[in-house]
Amino acid sequence: MDGRASSQTITDKIPYLLNEGIKPIVFSAITGIKDQRFPHRQLLAWGPAAFRFDFRHWIANHYGRGFIYKVLTRTVSILLAPFVGLEKLFLGYSSQWSWAMPAFIHGVQLIRAGKVDVVYSTGGAWSAHLAGLWLKKATGVNWIVEVHDPLVIRKSPADEGSDKPSNRDAQFRQSLEKSIIHHADFVWWFTEGALHYAKARNTNLNTPGNAQGFMVIPGAEPPGSLGAAKPHEYSEKLNLCHFGSLAKDRSLSTILNALVPLFQKYPEARERIRIHAYGAPLDDLTIEALKHLDMNDVLLAHGRLEKDPYTGKSGRERVVEKMQESDVLILLHGNDEWCAEYIPSKFYEYLWTGRPIWGITHRNPQLDHMLEERGAYLSLEGDKAEISMALERIWLDWQARSLIEPKWLPLGVDQAVQQILTEIQ
Repeated sequence: MDGRASSQTITDKIPYLLNEGIKPIVFSAITGIKDQRFPHRQLLAWGPAAFRFDFRHWIANHYGRGFIYKVLTRTVSILLAPFVGLEKLFLGYSSQWSWAMPAFIHGVQLIRAGKVDVVYSTGGAWSAHLAGLWLKKATGVNWIVEVHDPLVIRKSPADEGSDKPSNRDAQFRQSLEKSIIHHADFVWWFTEGALHYAKARNTNLNTPGNAQGFMVIPGAEPPGSLGAAKPHEYSEKLNLCHFGSLAKDRSLSTILNALVPLFQKYPEARERIRIHAYGAPLDDLTIEALKHLDMNDVLLAHGRLEKDPYTGKSGRERVVEKMQESDVLILLHGNDEWCAEYIPSKFYEYLWTGRPIWGITHRNPQLDHMLEERGAYLSLEGDKAEISMALERIWLDWQARSLIEPKWLPLGVDQAVQQILTEIQ
């Protein structure tokens, strides 16, 4: 799925895996584009909630979001509503869990036919790992696991995530993580924090008879022909740009509130600074701040950039163009405890643009180190004074035409593939 981090992470690895003589057979949901380079089976989840979700995306991809989309999706939602309710009542799992069933059925057939040597579950959606677990138990096939986001969500720095959660979905994810550690051959996470806490919960990790675990920096590929930073050109506006999803814990209201003292100190900045939001609707806190602070002309919401039918450029290529046109890229990390185990995938794309990054981070020394190592503006989430100081520094640097010039140290996907193959070999 163009621009989706979970799809991007595995799709970008494919050329390097092919170069190593690996022949993939891919199972995925029906919501993306079918790959033509190798067998790619797009499987429809069997549960009512997941079917409803996948059906909406499938209709949108084929017919757009017009009249046909509205009629068909509403009809299907009404028909499935009772079954979705029963699924939530009796199971209480995330809707995508049922995708594991068709993946298991098709996977068993291929394994028993001698066509599969290794099952590689990657996600994203934990249903991929559930299917991998079932296949491992049923056939004994080699199973390697790539965990994108932590399966267990901790609540505080003192919480290792070992206590039994009250939520049924969280209980299942905790149990699934234990099963992965016990049954998988290899498992890796994308941050040092995620590996640390997974090992704290599962002391049998890296012991004989259990999974061997390690950390891989996923990186990102430069979309299109981008392979070097485009020279920066100053304009009449200071353009600070954010790309990706927004939420109450990752809100541009943080930036808008910091603009208030800056505009009081430097009134001329009101006409010069522009905040651009790409990729997602504005979150509730940002919408509220816009109304309260009267900054609708300062923040410009552009929405999601899709494939351009006229130029043929993909959404990712258009996004990178906009990134390179910016003066400073905003990286909002969030304020949840899980930030200690998470680095936004957008960060790795930012590194390919050659633009300075303003990172507002939370409890992640690894991310802070990578930002500082490359040259960046850095603030701690929740520290209003520090955020205001960073914004003022950006303003003054821009006026002096001396914004930070980051070091050219992008992280490609090739290094991730080589590390995975080295560890597994």
